[in-house]
Amino acid sequence: MITSKSSDVLIVGAGVVGLAIGLGILESRPTSKVIILEKESALGKHASGRNSGVLHAGFYYSPDSLKAKFCRDGNLELRELCREFNIPLKEVGKVVVSRNEAEDLRLDNLLERGEANGVELELLPKSRLADFEPLAKTYERFLWSPNTAISDSSSVISAMRSKFISLGGELIFDARAELTLNQDEVVIAGYDATIVINAAGAQADRVARKLGLAKDYAMVPFMGLYRKTNSQLLPLQKLVYPVPHPINPFLGVHFTVTLTGSVKIGPTAIPVLGREQYSLWSGWSISDMYQGIIGATALISGDAHSFGEILKSELPKLLQRSLVNQAAELVPTASSVKKWQRQQPGIRAQLVNKRTGELEQDFIVEQSHNSIHVLNAVSPGWTSSIPFGRWVAQTKVLPQL
Repeated sequence: MITSKSSDVLIVGAGVVGLAIGLGILESRPTSKVIILEKESALGKHASGRNSGVLHAGFYYSPDSLKAKFCRDGNLELRELCREFNIPLKEVGKVVVSRNEAEDLRLDNLLERGEANGVELELLPKSRLADFEPLAKTYERFLWSPNTAISDSSSVISAMRSKFISLGGELIFDARAELTLNQDEVVIAGYDATIVINAAGAQADRVARKLGLAKDYAMVPFMGLYRKTNSQLLPLQKLVYPVPHPINPFLGVHFTVTLTGSVKIGPTAIPVLGREQYSLWSGWSISDMYQGIIGATALISGDAHSFGEILKSELPKLLQRSLVNQAAELVPTASSVKKWQRQQPGIRAQLVNKRTGELEQDFIVEQSHNSIHVLNAVSPGWTSSIPFGRWVAQTKVLPQL
């Protein structure tokens, strides 16, 4: 006779969001039995292990959004986690520079958002830029964010795993999970759980769709490519970012310094076929393509974003020369660097609202029966993960236990 493995909560996906929800449950209710299922054989194979490692300060996001609610606190809590587990963290700070008058004016909007979100920011004249980052240039003014930092995403997710297990949580690798509805209860074969949580990242909408959820959304994956060079060739001291595009939801090509003495430029935001397409020929499926076409069609028909402009600006960045030239608009000496190495790419699995044609900008959580689904947890998902996971635990999970 085959017996089911029992738990109070069963979480699908051991990325930072799944682990953070598990931690949030066990910290609030230590007697709970929580199991996390991970389809891979190790942690960090996808977004949680492929992000930039930047602890964002929280000034990009609309004050009424969940991202604004959790990013600033997440920044502080990631710092605390790094101290607890002796994970390297570098307080570098970030300058946001403008390239023309229109971008200079948009700095005021970023400052207002930052102030509304309780984030420490300064708007300074270009005469002060050399005091922060001598290699950067700006049009008239720039923003200084002292609380932007960098750490190591792999070490962070390992620490979260250790903490989860120390609190009594269980993690099962190489576990395939299909959610089905059985007599008004969401179940997973081989397991018996009071509550099921879908934190499957790029696959979350696909998991939810089998239960009749996520009907308004399609997934469009965007590949983020980086190039890196040695900091001796490009001795940046701070992170250097452009002013974000007014309607397209990407931060643009920027400079990131790393813990290992490198400087990275990127990422791109190139639409691709697959949610796990880290190379040209693998990581995509017919289902991925179908969803991507639906999402792209909605984007094109809507007026919230310019899909044509995304393609026009992003596709040339596949060529190193184009990527470097764009980066050099922020740091001119980058154009003289000849030695660049390609970094492992990441995928931003971006939900598109099929009705409005909008790229969804905030975290999205849906519920059905005894299941909870985290459908959209893109950047700054890594920075926001700990307080976001606690919020899901306290407002969505614990009231049902």
